[in-house]
Amino acid sequence: MTSRTRLFLILWLAGMAGVLSFLLVDISALIAAMPVPEGASPAELPRPAILKLVTLIQPSILTALAVIVGIWLAPRVGLHAPAAEAASERSPIWPAFKPQLLPGVLAGLSSGAAIAFTWVIAKPSLPAEFIVRAEEFNKFIPAPVRILYGGFTEEILLRWGVMTFLVWLMWKLFQRGRGNPQDTWLVLSILVSALLFGIGHLPVASAIAGGLTVPIIVYVIIGNSLFGIVAGFLYWRRGLEAAMVAHMTAHLVIITAIFLAL
Repeated sequence: MTSRTRLFLILWLAGMAGVLSFLLVDISALIAAMPVPEGASPAELPRPAILKLVTLIQPSILTALAVIVGIWLAPRVGLHAPAAEAASERSPIWPAFKPQLLPGVLAGLSSGAAIAFTWVIAKPSLPAEFIVRAEEFNKFIPAPVRILYGGFTEEILLRWGVMTFLVWLMWKLFQRGRGNPQDTWLVLSILVSALLFGIGHLPVASAIAGGLTVPIIVYVIIGNSLFGIVAGFLYWRRGLEAAMVAHMTAHLVIITAIFLAL
């Protein structure tokens, strides 16, 4: 087995840990709790096993694709997953992971606090019904899902996959693949992938609210994009694992904030 194959397995299995954590969610109860659009009748839900299978298929495929994209393109544009790469090369992992740990934790603590603060600031402008439903929605998502899916799967999808591809694309288009990518392309890729990260949360927000309003859109995009920017810079400057640590830590802060609010 080559080091590249081992790297694929390491990252894919990490991403799949987040995907499989969705098995802890009571999908039927979650969907049943969602508001039904006005004039529509509640749909009859498939069996829970089928619902969970459908929920797992798409992210499993996307995770595999993101891992492949990152493995193929990241080394070309100077981006890395140092600890995973060390493991794939059967080298010591701790020396590769240690420089990422503290920056990831500190960034996660500050980002988690900023996200919680954003919620407090935005609350007065958000529909009261959305606030109630959002707080109810939080009860359906177990802590392991937030930590594993956010920390592993989302970082592999958005940073290792999307951000890496964007850097490579700009490098190819504007530098013809010569030299190292300019910082401009890395910063733009961070901003675009962060924006996509924020937009990617809108379907869930829409399902919770039964539709989107301008305040909800602004809150969801800004709150999530801010963290996406932090994670992007960590991936660039420290490595993918630093972004993963930050994402997990941020969720721990958010989980604590939710608990204290209850």
